[in-house]
Amino acid sequence: MSSPNNPPRFTTLGCRLNAYETEAMKRLAEDAGVSDAVIVNTCAVTNEAVAKARKEIRRLRRDNPGARVIVTGCAAQIDPDSFAAMDEVDHVIGNTEKMAPETWAAMAPDLIGQTERIQVNDIMSVSETAGHLIDGFGTRSRAYVQVQNGCDHRCTFCIIPYGRGNSRSVPAGVVVDQIKRLVQEGYNEIVLTGVDLTSWGADLPGTPRLGDLVMRILRLIPDLPRLRISSIDSIEADENLMLAIATERRLMPHLHLSLQHGDDLILKRMKRRHLRDDAIAFCEEARRLRPEMTFGADIIAGFPTETEAHFENSLRMVEECDLTWLHVFPYSARPGTPAAKIPNKVDGRTIKSRAARLRTAGAARVRAHLEHQQGRVHRVLMEAPDLGRTEQFTEIRLSAPQPTGQIVTATVTGHDGTRLMG
Repeated sequence: MSSPNNPPRFTTLGCRLNAYETEAMKRLAEDAGVSDAVIVNTCAVTNEAVAKARKEIRRLRRDNPGARVIVTGCAAQIDPDSFAAMDEVDHVIGNTEKMAPETWAAMAPDLIGQTERIQVNDIMSVSETAGHLIDGFGTRSRAYVQVQNGCDHRCTFCIIPYGRGNSRSVPAGVVVDQIKRLVQEGYNEIVLTGVDLTSWGADLPGTPRLGDLVMRILRLIPDLPRLRISSIDSIEADENLMLAIATERRLMPHLHLSLQHGDDLILKRMKRRHLRDDAIAFCEEARRLRPEMTFGADIIAGFPTETEAHFENSLRMVEECDLTWLHVFPYSARPGTPAAKIPNKVDGRTIKSRAARLRTAGAARVRAHLEHQQGRVHRVLMEAPDLGRTEQFTEIRLSAPQPTGQIVTATVTGHDGTRLMG
């Protein structure tokens, strides 16, 4: 084990999956006796994310002059040489290597002089994911369980497949066993996570679908109070997933959708697999099956060739799909992606303006949702003594403290524009 005075320290940038994998790395590094090291788990989703990683690496070197700096994550996987060229960096580790015990064993102080500076292999050759390494992570309220990694799709704006590799799934039995242990430890909500969650099962025997996994979890773990699924590709929602939405009250009525745009031509240029009407139809059907369903969505503003008319279709889709929680991304060209080569770029000022307009539309939808909850009774999972979330993932502040991690009943008495009061 590492010295208690100099344990490895981790910085996580980017997605929930990165945070999950950081938890696994902490255990691997500590078991291997790694000490006097800072590890940066990077993100590559935008140019800004990569720039933020470099800035963080420089800051950590300044603040930790005697420690080794180890860089991993998607940005390191995609462009290891550029990170290795930084004076502040001692080692670069790929996304597969970071989950391997032998990688961290080689980082132990007595072996460090024999360790290769760059350990990054071909991510596309990886055929399984390492979801079995930890039983999930999270707060005292909910735990996140990785069931899938990688992506087989090649959207023209996205660099992530080159950082994560092709889609691979954690077998259902492993997932069920993990969740059983987490429920026994007292977690009342489990969130299934992945890079392309609705592709779960395509590489497993019998090619099960995400809906099959959801139904199996709920059937085999009757003591699990709440199951939540993270971002999905609505065009890949299968029959059993829709059945679960309609019939399984323990599946939470909130879905985050990877929509990206509201105009058919831009969607085609993005190489998305759905059209505008597909997204609208899915939202209508999901809400028909579960009237209290709320939606979040990823939307990109300013994709190359986007005209004002194209953008207006995205803006209208916020209303037509009744989207509540928006993640708005100003388009940022990523070297190595087809979209970076598309001419007719939208100028930066226009991109910024359109992103702001989308966020304004999203804020209006949030306020409308909050107004609609007035007087309603919700089951709230407490994240702090006075703060929790409803089944629709709406934040609510309660007037009296409650036990963190417990599910309590609360009546909505108002809102402050961003969260409910009860």
